[in-house]
Amino acid sequence: MKLFQRLSKILIIFLSLIVLPAMTYFVMESSGTQINTSQQKVIYDLPYPGILPDHPLYFLKIIRDRINEFIIRDLLKKAQLYLNFSDKRAAMALLLAKKGKNQAAITTFSKGEKYFEKIIDLIKEAKKQGNQPPSSFIELVKLSNAKHNELIIEIMKLSPQGLQQDINQLLDLNLKIKKELETLP
Repeated sequence: MKLFQRLSKILIIFLSLIVLPAMTYFVMESSGTQINTSQQKVIYDLPYPGILPDHPLYFLKIIRDRINEFIIRDLLKKAQLYLNFSDKRAAMALLLAKKGKNQAAITTFSKGEKYFEKIIDLIKEAKKQGNQPPSSFIELVKLSNAKHNELIIEIMKLSPQGLQQDINQLLDLNLKIKKELETLP
């Protein structure tokens, strides 16, 4: 009796894990269902944002960031730091928008994009000094820019109509950065 129960459990697990998903795939294939790839998500993980600008101790985070910015002198390391700052602010902005703090979200995202602008200048300056950034870093920056564009559109969907002009300015800045990134090898 126990053997029969174990075999039936194994059979149920087998059916649910292997046979049913395969059947679902073939049914979807035969019915002509298509997946919309025009709205693919950018695969880029944003760093954990930490405390948000609406937290009373946020000023300590800003002080820490400014100290780090001052201490780092290597241009490429500073570019990596700015990428981190920019990505964190993008993640913060999304969380703020989800909390309904839309104006704070836009302001935070705008600050992040301004850090992003500095990255391009740092990369160009490093090249002038003969310090070529790795191509993997350039690709990472381009991927981050695409993720930021995706997040701006998501924030646009979460925000009321009155803030659309501010969001459009963010989109314009993001597209300007994208065009500048395309000039990098």
